[in-house]
Amino acid sequence: MILPILAYGDPVLKKRTSPITVEYPNIKSIILNMYDTMYAANGVGLAAPQIGLSIRLFLVDTSPFSDDDSLSASDRNKLKNFKKTFINPEIIEESGKEWSFNEGCLSIPGIREDVTRKNQIKIRFQDENFVEKTENFEGLIARVIQHEYDHIQGILFTDKVSNFKRRLIKSKLASISKGKVFTDYKMRFPKISKKRF
Repeated sequence: MILPILAYGDPVLKKRTSPITVEYPNIKSIILNMYDTMYAANGVGLAAPQIGLSIRLFLVDTSPFSDDDSLSASDRNKLKNFKKTFINPEIIEESGKEWSFNEGCLSIPGIREDVTRKNQIKIRFQDENFVEKTENFEGLIARVIQHEYDHIQGILFTDKVSNFKRRLIKSKLASISKGKVFTDYKMRFPKISKKRF
């Protein structure tokens, strides 16, 4: 089932989320619905707060990045085959070189900004079956995970840009929260009561 994505300005997006257990109600359905919602919006990641749930859950599928001809065949293959669910994740370490990349967000349509992040991460998490894992990731995969991890910490990518950049996009952000933006996916806006399709 495709769910509406919460828009910038909704207080759920700024809250630090809570861990869950295997007994969390309808967790399998929630994960399936999140994948459906992410794919319907052509996203590469989606965090539970973006569908209104303040829980430590996000998912990533980097296959859309595999079309980039500037990447090596090996990197394209890694991106094409990376699809993972992260429950109760904890980034243990961020390392390597810092690099900037132009990021966007399904909750903040129409705005993209360069964000600097470390190139490598080590993360502990549970998969969709609540099996605990610790894995290392790098490059674009690490970046998408960091972006989604920020969501469950109550941080948006716009919080990571300079004060100057934030002032430049302030009116656009206000327009998004009022629903004055076009998307081809379902959204729920904090400043208006009805859903937009």
